[in-house]
Amino acid sequence: MDSGQIRRFSSRTHRLDSSFLLQHLKGARSYKRIAGYFTSSLFEVANELLESIPEVKIVCNVDIHPDDLKVAQLRESKMIGRWNEKAIETEALLNRDRYRRLDNFLQKHGQAVRVAPDSVCGFLHGKAGVIELADGKKLGFIGSMNETRSGWQRHYEILWEDESTEGIAWIEEEFNFLWNAAKELPRAVIREVRRRGYRREVVFDEINEDTDLVPAALIESPLYREGLSLQPWQQGFITECIRHYQNHGIVRLLLADEVGLGKTLSMGTAALALCLLSDKEHKARRPIVIFAPATLCEQWQTEMIDKLGIPCARWQTQKKVWLDHEDRIISPAGREQIAKCPLRIGIVSTGLMMRNSLEKQHLLGLRFGTVILDEAHKARSRQGFGKDAGSPNELLAFIREIADRSDHVLLGTATPIQTRPDDLWDLIGILHQGEGRFVLGNDFAKWHRPQEVLPILSGDQAVTEPSFAWELLRSPLPLVNSTQEPRARRLYSAIRQDLGLTESKLQSNSPFTDLDDITREDLEGELQRKISGATFFQRENPLVRHIVLRKRSTLEDSGLLAKIGVDVHPDRDLAKEVHLFNALFEGNALRTSEDFREAYAEARRFGKALAKRGKGGGFMKNLMEQRICSSIVAGLNTARMLLEGRTLELEEDDQEIELQLAEDGNSAEGCSVLERMIVRLEKISEDPKMQAVVHYLDKEKWREYGVIIFSQYYDTAKWVADSLAARYPDEAIGLYAGAGRSRLYQKSDSVTIERETLKKMVAEHETSIMVATDAACEGLNLQTLGALINIDLPWNPTRLEQRIGRIKRFGQLREKVDMLNLVNEQTVDEKVYERLSERMCNRYNLFGSLPDTIKDEWIEDIETLGEKMDEYINAQKEATGFDLRYTSTMAPSEKDWRDCSEVLSRRDFLELMSNGWS
Repeated sequence: MDSGQIRRFSSRTHRLDSSFLLQHLKGARSYKRIAGYFTSSLFEVANELLESIPEVKIVCNVDIHPDDLKVAQLRESKMIGRWNEKAIETEALLNRDRYRRLDNFLQKHGQAVRVAPDSVCGFLHGKAGVIELADGKKLGFIGSMNETRSGWQRHYEILWEDESTEGIAWIEEEFNFLWNAAKELPRAVIREVRRRGYRREVVFDEINEDTDLVPAALIESPLYREGLSLQPWQQGFITECIRHYQNHGIVRLLLADEVGLGKTLSMGTAALALCLLSDKEHKARRPIVIFAPATLCEQWQTEMIDKLGIPCARWQTQKKVWLDHEDRIISPAGREQIAKCPLRIGIVSTGLMMRNSLEKQHLLGLRFGTVILDEAHKARSRQGFGKDAGSPNELLAFIREIADRSDHVLLGTATPIQTRPDDLWDLIGILHQGEGRFVLGNDFAKWHRPQEVLPILSGDQAVTEPSFAWELLRSPLPLVNSTQEPRARRLYSAIRQDLGLTESKLQSNSPFTDLDDITREDLEGELQRKISGATFFQRENPLVRHIVLRKRSTLEDSGLLAKIGVDVHPDRDLAKEVHLFNALFEGNALRTSEDFREAYAEARRFGKALAKRGKGGGFMKNLMEQRICSSIVAGLNTARMLLEGRTLELEEDDQEIELQLAEDGNSAEGCSVLERMIVRLEKISEDPKMQAVVHYLDKEKWREYGVIIFSQYYDTAKWVADSLAARYPDEAIGLYAGAGRSRLYQKSDSVTIERETLKKMVAEHETSIMVATDAACEGLNLQTLGALINIDLPWNPTRLEQRIGRIKRFGQLREKVDMLNLVNEQTVDEKVYERLSERMCNRYNLFGSLPDTIKDEWIEDIETLGEKMDEYINAQKEATGFDLRYTSTMAPSEKDWRDCSEVLSRRDFLELMSNGWS
């Protein structure tokens, strides 16, 4: 037995810091410490002494699931998220000195602190350490105190000091095991410590740089508090908006990023940036409006509040009132109320703008600060050969008028912009209205005539004659700051000097001969020079200046987006138990019963009966087919609602429609069809879709990965959640849906629950089965789940890409995730899915180059569907000047927003966003 002395201390009789810790750390050679929980008050007591000790190693624990510790980015976000659960404002103010001391230590010894995963130690409750003194002698100690001022000075604590070789070896063995199992303290956490040490709340006038406004407003938004952040390309779009604002005083941009790159967040943040810039300069507070298809309005509202902390109002078309994000009515009722939004940002359905309505007239009486149009490609000229061909559709005519009355206009589309030049010029034409009349130059500029300039933009026609180049260049005359390319900037600067033009002048009537000889030579040189195969006018033209387009493949190649593979099911080759698989599936489709097939035939007859009554073609005609293909429950509920005379609110591609069956004398045929359909559906004891879901959860073992199950209909989602809750009573199952309809199930019971709580439960691995509707899809980050089931197939590849994007994101532990798409045999869904799945073989980029919506006329002739998709895919493969220009807006900015220590107070920020339209 070692004879080393053991001494015992109690805070009741000794000041533990002065009688033990500080006394021994003076001049010490090393300090190894198992310190318990990682907090901002680490080293608060012995900070100065620790500074001078050559070797300091402290292992803490942090309450993070072991899987999340494996991925560096996830480890960072989870730790910051943990810290931010307390009110930052109070915490940072009261503990500023503590954060600064910790920051000083971490700047020099960041690697001195490690965090141990829960899988190794659960909650790290044992506290111990070893100090090597100046003379080489070692002291071990074991006690109950954390490495905090409270632990060493205030709480009741006990401590044993042990000099024995045996005791010291035992503590060191424990320490070394934990240290080797632990991970380094993430850089992001070290930076957050510094930010808090220097955090202060500011007012607008104290923020000098325009580029600092958005970080000051957003650094403590829900997104950043969760430890996440805007992606570099999203920040890049904000930078581009601010550059346009500085150059022109207004912003006119089309955001055409590929599907799944977060356009909603990019445009929402841009709206915030423009709002803040306006307020900083004490300009009149003008309304901000977001126009989006009805199916996306709630999604916009959810994402704005859940990610950016921005409350928005949503116009309820049927009730003629404004709703907040909790679906509460926040305005009086009446069509005229659309012009009196009670919050700074209002969200309005484009469907309402596709027909003549009093609401449109009320909106046209306003002057707007910022207008956003999502799914902007729906604003287009009419096609075909009739008398209306070439004229603007209702949405295009309306949005042109609105743009004419707006300072800033932002358009968003995921549709490849190279496919139909006329559509692209329609969109650019919106930007060119009102204050934006410089976008395409004066009325005589060649840029208004797509047929003349398209061959130049595509590189098919080379511009070699300098005088012709001058015709293209003089209107609109590019600003020096409109490009980052050094030689183009020099050329634009020289032109302005030669002609005596101010920096902001956008036209020149001077002939080419008025330019200096050297400037003309420079222009000739630029016409001959190519960059990555692109000519001068492919790189430098009005379209490239006003359209921002980033491709998923480019982001993946540059390492900004994870390449996560996707195995697409059903696939017999991937099945674990082939005989069970064959019992469920015939090829890519589910086997169905005679009753289902007869009910489906009745659903088609219902569509034809609707069409006969002139009740909308297109998706209306397929209404009942889509519902019955989603689930038997959705089909039954819809049919019963219509028979009861209740109204269905639907959105077709371009307009909102209310359908009520018993509204005229010709509905008898429709009623009898629905009655026969209901009889057939009620005979089906189990929906084959549920059999397939259970097969994949149990036999294919997907429950082990964690699963998200998506439906486009709330009826179907709720039925799936109810059914799975009954089947797996011990499992916590979440239903993530729109306003106020989310639920949590367990033990044959369920409760309403906030979406945020469900998100946290998934993040903390407390639930492995989540059912969700598309309305709620955008706000979800589900990288802790490894598989996805599409219970139904939206005829909208954008939706499918958004769904898979919920799990195919940074922090996903699996190199390949699984996706199951369920369609019933001998239905239109099966035919659409066949065409889709032929084009889903690329394991990384499933839908990035597919159209955002499969149009109903394509489905009429299913054979042409594949050809139409291929047109889009091939157009998307062409390299453009956009690729070159916007590569720079994908890289992280020099100034990381997460370092922003000067913040706008949340109270001031919310007050600012709560100013209604006046």
